[in-house]
Amino acid sequence: MSVERAKVFDETYRRYLQEIRQLDFLAKAEILGVKTENGALKIPLFNKIYRFGADGIVGGDGEDLTPAVQVMICKYILTCPLELPQLSETLVTYREFKDAGPLISYFTTNTNKTLESTFSGNIAGLKKRGQEIGGKILESDTYDLSLQFRAFPRVPVILNFNDRDDLFSATCSVLYQSSAAHFLDMECLAMTGTLLTGKLIGTKTFA
Repeated sequence: MSVERAKVFDETYRRYLQEIRQLDFLAKAEILGVKTENGALKIPLFNKIYRFGADGIVGGDGEDLTPAVQVMICKYILTCPLELPQLSETLVTYREFKDAGPLISYFTTNTNKTLESTFSGNIAGLKKRGQEIGGKILESDTYDLSLQFRAFPRVPVILNFNDRDDLFSATCSVLYQSSAAHFLDMECLAMTGTLLTGKLIGTKTFA
């Protein structure tokens, strides 16, 4: 991540933190699908638990948090609806969300295309790495590998992958429940895809 982009994320995080401090954020726990502990929300993001309290966000393992991750967690809290909406079982691509247009290219480049180029011819490596970071293997007659992850408790992510063969290149698709838009804006939803990709290929960098 560039220094300038990191600075923008850091400023956004500080602004979001001030907004959340004015809310009864603990009352949002049930709608967000998270637990509370000692005045903090325990928020899972993929395979890690983070604690959000009045002083900010702390990682469960004491790691330094990137500003991008901090922004995503704050936005999950701020976007929380007043009531739990119908959680749709309908799966959609990122481009199918109403306001995704300006970020479709960013999302595709930093998720689908990156994973296709990285794991083409190495589906066993994708399967192994996916399970290491909490992915659940789904049965599929259509794809060589289908994995389910949880970005946030109300934002599951499905990754479908077909490896290359004699006729076709590897293809990858990342799907969300259509109700994910109730819990994250389009920028942060795109960032969940980038974060997942980074975890799978072994980098913490946000493109």
